[in-house]
Amino acid sequence: MEDQREALRKIITTLAVKNEEIQSFIYSLKQMLLNVEANSAKVQEDLEAEFQSLFSLLEELKEGMLMKIKQDRASRTYELQNQLAACTRALESSEELLEMANQTLQATDSEDFPQAAKQIKDGVTMAPAFRLSLKAKVSDNMSHLMVDFAQERRMLQALKFLPVPSAPVIDLAESLVADNCVTLVWRMPDEDSKIDHYVLEYRRTNFEGPPRLKEDQPWMVVEGIRQSEYTLTVAGGTAHHPLLESRCLTGNLVVESPLAHVGIEPAAFGVRSMELQPPEPPDRPLPSFFKAFMFRLDASTSHQNLRVDDLSVEWDAMGGKVQDIKAREKDGKGRTASPVNSPARGTPSPKRMPSGRGGRDRFTAESYTVLGDTLIDGGEHYWEVRYEPDSKAFGVGVAYRSLGRFEQLGKTAASWCLHINNWLQVSFTAKHANKAKVLDAPVPDCLGVHCDFQQGLLSFYNARTKQLLHTFKAKFTQPLLPAFTVWCGSFQVTTGLQVPSSVRCLQKRGSATSSSNTSLT
Repeated sequence: MEDQREALRKIITTLAVKNEEIQSFIYSLKQMLLNVEANSAKVQEDLEAEFQSLFSLLEELKEGMLMKIKQDRASRTYELQNQLAACTRALESSEELLEMANQTLQATDSEDFPQAAKQIKDGVTMAPAFRLSLKAKVSDNMSHLMVDFAQERRMLQALKFLPVPSAPVIDLAESLVADNCVTLVWRMPDEDSKIDHYVLEYRRTNFEGPPRLKEDQPWMVVEGIRQSEYTLTVAGGTAHHPLLESRCLTGNLVVESPLAHVGIEPAAFGVRSMELQPPEPPDRPLPSFFKAFMFRLDASTSHQNLRVDDLSVEWDAMGGKVQDIKAREKDGKGRTASPVNSPARGTPSPKRMPSGRGGRDRFTAESYTVLGDTLIDGGEHYWEVRYEPDSKAFGVGVAYRSLGRFEQLGKTAASWCLHINNWLQVSFTAKHANKAKVLDAPVPDCLGVHCDFQQGLLSFYNARTKQLLHTFKAKFTQPLLPAFTVWCGSFQVTTGLQVPSSVRCLQKRGSATSSSNTSLT
């Protein structure tokens, strides 16, 4: 009995699920019916507009041709009428002379004959009939203004709905991801002279926070691309997914992620959608320099005099004092000045809780330092930092998480950095283990940091010119954290960058030969 009930429950569940599927499909069909009505009305309206535009064009062409015929007819009529009037006058004059000559010849008075004959001769010499051209100035043939629209009629009879253009094919061999740029190269499978331009769309997929539906992420559009390639400059490089759209009035081609997935969306006029299989995943993962290194500044590690805002830091002379006063006021509420609660006993303040990332205290005293929140335990990574030129002191580098809260960058074996000092005496040095090397190079306003953990290389570059400033060679025994220090100044960090190709080339060249920049370890 129970088995039959259980079987019946399963049947009920199956039927309920199937009913929901059918209801959903019915709703989809009804929606499609509405869409068919709306879309058919739209294309019918567009068709009528196109034909009206064609009719208007033909009417304008007809009016222009009729005007040309009328003008030509008027010109020829004017010339022929003038020539006809001149001939008529010449004929009248000639008839008068002919009559006068006949009368003179028949006259019997011989004395007046010579004089009359001379007058007739002079009249004939000056008669218009003998100076008149008997050839028409213009022709009556109007065949040059005839038209034959047989070819155009055949073209119009062959008119059909516009075909959806073929989908562009991404050329994986020619496309490139490098230097924080994505260069997409594509080609058309067949020659199509009707394609006017391409449209490129791309969108981020590495948003922070909970995962989002792909459809909820906004697309950025680049229109009017005349060539079959385009370069996008995007922080994070391969973390962006581009969409490529080829259009000749209609048609969409979607390409998702650089050199990853290709698909075709439904085009206009109700054409069936087509799907292209994504290429096989690579046999090995992409090199680490393709991946963008993303991190933030860990405000829980920063000195109290540093105001941290995401990736920006500003030194604040009153920051520590104000926070200390607030902390003492809060700690003093409801407490007595007993030895148990005395700060002299070294009891940790409730304001100084272990951070979730590093499990360490803030830097203090003269170590105006802040660390990044992402460990480096392998691969190659690159980031840049721009500092305020008027800063009295600034340093950038890496450090072990175990760097002491009182320790300054470059003064212990747990940190490596480039240090710029503008206080009293200007200096530009590379520091490690309390050793410093003066760098013979102009001080840039923006520094690039490249860390190759496996190779034990930490290099610093002029971020604008990619000039190598210094390279540390070391055997890193612990994971590293990006580290920064500033006094009486500010700086801003840029993350999400790939390792520039020029940096990789310099790194390979430097690893093959010994460099004077690597003497400090």
